[in-house]
Amino acid sequence: MALAHDVRRVALGHSGIRALKREGDGGTPLGRLPIRELLYRADRVTRPRTALPVRVLRDHDGWCEDPADRNYNRLVKLSPRSSVDRLRRADHLYDLVLVLGYNDRPRVRGKGSAIFVHLARPGYAPTAGCISLSRRDLSALLAQIRPGSSIVVTR
Repeated sequence: MALAHDVRRVALGHSGIRALKREGDGGTPLGRLPIRELLYRADRVTRPRTALPVRVLRDHDGWCEDPADRNYNRLVKLSPRSSVDRLRRADHLYDLVLVLGYNDRPRVRGKGSAIFVHLARPGYAPTAGCISLSRRDLSALLAQIRPGSSIVVTR
């Protein structure tokens, strides 16, 4: 799919692009990653214009990153015992989050989790394995993509 809006800058994982992604390696997985849904902070942004399934992030939402947990690489309710990525962050990185279909169908323990497209840090600092864009670029992407769209990560 060609986009009408040119994305000029992205940030990837601090370990670069990985063909053999592992949990915690800091790499962005190589390949075609289906876009599953959009998560967003309704207290910070208005509902984005998109044809994708949309979910409002709640205070208790997290993403399980513990390969030993039966909910590995899934949206979960926060628990003091679990190893999760808190989705309601103090910074603005997760105000808009595209959940990518990486290691989710089927899930393989230790292959990597929580691969998202989210908002970029100032200066486009590297991520822990996600893809990050400016708010302008991510909003333009949301307006154009449809269910069944994918992000393709190449070298």
